[in-house]
Amino acid sequence: MIRGWDREIGRPRFRTMAHQQTSPRSVELEFGGPLGTAAMLLLLPVVLFHLLLTCHSGPCSLLNLPSELPPTSAFWSPWALLLLLLWLGLQATLYLLPMGKVSEGRMLRDKSHLQYPINGFRCLGLTALLVGLGLAGGLPLGSLSELLLPLASAATAIAFILSLLLYLKSFTAPPSALAPGGNSGNIIYDFFLGRELNPRFGSFDLKYFCELRPGMIGWALINLALLLQEAERQGGWPSLAMGLVNAFQLVYVVDALWNEEAILTTMDIIHDGFGFMLAFGDLAWVPFIYSLQAQFLLNHPQSLELPVAGAICLLFAIGYFIFRGANTQKNTFRRDPTDPSVAGLETIPTATGRRLLVSGWWGMVRHPNYLGDLIMALAWSLPCGVTHLLPYFYVVYFTILLVHREDRDERQCLQKYGLAWREYCARVPYRIVPYVY
Repeated sequence: MIRGWDREIGRPRFRTMAHQQTSPRSVELEFGGPLGTAAMLLLLPVVLFHLLLTCHSGPCSLLNLPSELPPTSAFWSPWALLLLLLWLGLQATLYLLPMGKVSEGRMLRDKSHLQYPINGFRCLGLTALLVGLGLAGGLPLGSLSELLLPLASAATAIAFILSLLLYLKSFTAPPSALAPGGNSGNIIYDFFLGRELNPRFGSFDLKYFCELRPGMIGWALINLALLLQEAERQGGWPSLAMGLVNAFQLVYVVDALWNEEAILTTMDIIHDGFGFMLAFGDLAWVPFIYSLQAQFLLNHPQSLELPVAGAICLLFAIGYFIFRGANTQKNTFRRDPTDPSVAGLETIPTATGRRLLVSGWWGMVRHPNYLGDLIMALAWSLPCGVTHLLPYFYVVYFTILLVHREDRDERQCLQKYGLAWREYCARVPYRIVPYVY
């Protein structure tokens, strides 16, 4: 799961009524097709463990292997597996609690609407309460930092097993339940992308559950564990740099869960199947790669002057202002175009009956939410200093991810809106960064 909400005009629309009723073979293959996805199946876990090992090595060189690799026993622990299973069980239990509202998803090919519990923020609050009670009772949360490697191994193993089960389950699903992009007929490609769009057991939606709950909340928990471990090493107080990284990323996690309903219109939910790409991304990549800055600071402390910290805070605030402002404007316009906050915005009519925003945030660039996302990513990397490349891996990776995502958006919007989209692109020529790209 990536963090950076898709705009409403970027959601895909199937080509014909026949396509809406059935699920023909995927013709336009992405990610390099079967060869590209096979390479990613192998390389993504390798990159994950390379970054974790590098982050905890002395030189912390991104381009070189650590001089001394840990024994293979360091990659696996039954306690880490048990801990991860308990974590997943806890989040699944909280997901099923009857709290918060229930929202309808987009209409599916069979004309039905799935129901989604919007209780992620409450789950975060209950998790925080349980963690707080545990800390008050002497829970050694800081020691979690010593289990990151076996935890990542367990998460990777669970992602592979889950993806295999999902792939097999998809053959019991009706054709209308298959994903537009993950039904190519190639085993590797479909295993990676996911054949079934919304795999469920009863009312429990596996993709929706994994999208924000275990990985995003787990990211915040790992960050807290690293902060507590650093505070213990330093005699009671964490560094300013560690505090800023934790604060910025916690704001990001809280924002995602507070606005959980917004993911119901994202590409992840309405277009992509649930396969290895999302399972590994949600369960392994997000908690262990997104926490790299805090991991780096634990092993490579950085001093941060107050004026520099203030400038970084300002940069993060600017990024968050753009990110939240753009998403709120888009969501408000989609929900109620007559709302006073968006009623005066200029729009372009389309043949579908919908209108494209061409002023406000969406008149600045075509994906202003991505711009805000990237600024925030840079802001929470800067407390790590500029002597190492590793803390900036996330910025580079996220830039590549969002450029690829916006390219998918652009192609789908052109297919859906045709001339109206061309007019929008002519009116708003820059995609993410004004006057640059």
